[in-house]
Amino acid sequence: MGEIIKVGMADLNICKSPDGLTTLGLGSCVGIALRDPITKVGGLAHIMLPDSTAIKDNTNIPKFADTGIVELVNRIVCAGGSKNRLVAKIAGGAQMFAFQNKSSLIKVGEKNVMAVKKKLEELNIPILAEDTGENYGRTVIFYPETGDFVIRAVGKPEKVI
Repeated sequence: MGEIIKVGMADLNICKSPDGLTTLGLGSCVGIALRDPITKVGGLAHIMLPDSTAIKDNTNIPKFADTGIVELVNRIVCAGGSKNRLVAKIAGGAQMFAFQNKSSLIKVGEKNVMAVKKKLEELNIPILAEDTGENYGRTVIFYPETGDFVIRAVGKPEKVI
């Protein structure tokens, strides 16, 4: 077993087998795990918002689904992975807050999940598994060697997708 590398909020990183990656506190944020199953190079992004073009201060590339996923792919390819072999698993995108007035409901988690799926589809990267939505936060650990995406949530059994 290798080192577990921490990925912060609005951040991303890559690693090679036998190392793994983890990120804490995926509420409405989405964790995107990408891997090349042949070279065992993988990466994890913790995105906060769907679209960098909707925000003035958009210099933090990993913060957004549209820019963070592209950067993650580029880093994996630079480390020896093949874009054509990449596969994805995603988690998060929860609806963390309920409001009385449904018309004012801000569905950031749902928008994040939709933006992630759209960008992965544009890049022809299939999603093998997902654990998204609901109303609880998640912590994830990703192992590029096996492709296991371990999902932990308070009061829920640990899940591997």
